[in-house]
Amino acid sequence: MKESAPGVKTVEIHEYTQAVPCQYLLHVPESQPDLLVLALHGYGMNPHTMLDLTLLLLGPNRLIASLQAPNQFYLGEAPSSRKVGYNWGTREHGTPSIQLHHAMVRHVASLLEDRFRIPPRRRVLLGFSQPVGFNYRFAATHPEEIGGVIGICGGVPKDWETGNYQRVSAPLLHIARAQDEYFPEAVTAGYERKLRMRAADVEFHLLPGGHRFPSKGRSVVEPWLGRVFL
Repeated sequence: MKESAPGVKTVEIHEYTQAVPCQYLLHVPESQPDLLVLALHGYGMNPHTMLDLTLLLLGPNRLIASLQAPNQFYLGEAPSSRKVGYNWGTREHGTPSIQLHHAMVRHVASLLEDRFRIPPRRRVLLGFSQPVGFNYRFAATHPEEIGGVIGICGGVPKDWETGNYQRVSAPLLHIARAQDEYFPEAVTAGYERKLRMRAADVEFHLLPGGHRFPSKGRSVVEPWLGRVFL
């Protein structure tokens, strides 16, 4: 690919791929698990925080894999702070970011299926904020590889209606917040209708509060898990 501007010599752009190290944290319950939760953190967060929040949401009796996003950056203006956050991608690199997200989820799920013998229909893909849209894309791209999706304080993909997606077989649970500064109620009010365009089983809840993990989310999530994974 070549790009040029008036008065500037042509600049060649060459793309190549290199393997990058990825990691996830795994919480293994004392008893044999029958449900795998793949938990994906929000922009600027890390898998340690997401694991703690997911344990508060679901309790300690489930197998939880908290995946670390592939892109790291310094939080705040001063790199000397040494605080690092992670993200799942940017608009400028949308397609490769989506592909990498899908590959990471599939890889971790496959590893844990081999180890714990938990089939795809008993996998839950849980995301907070940024990865929510990525997760919905995954469910509509690989419907046979996931049993349920929980989206918290996130968005529906912009190309959800027009993209090359399949019907979503997994039940979807979306939790929005009434005072969310990034996904306001005026926008999320239409999410249930949009999600039903590709999924038959959609449950939507609007909880009070801003853009943060809901402290009372367990009262919503537990009945949903009981209904979906009898």
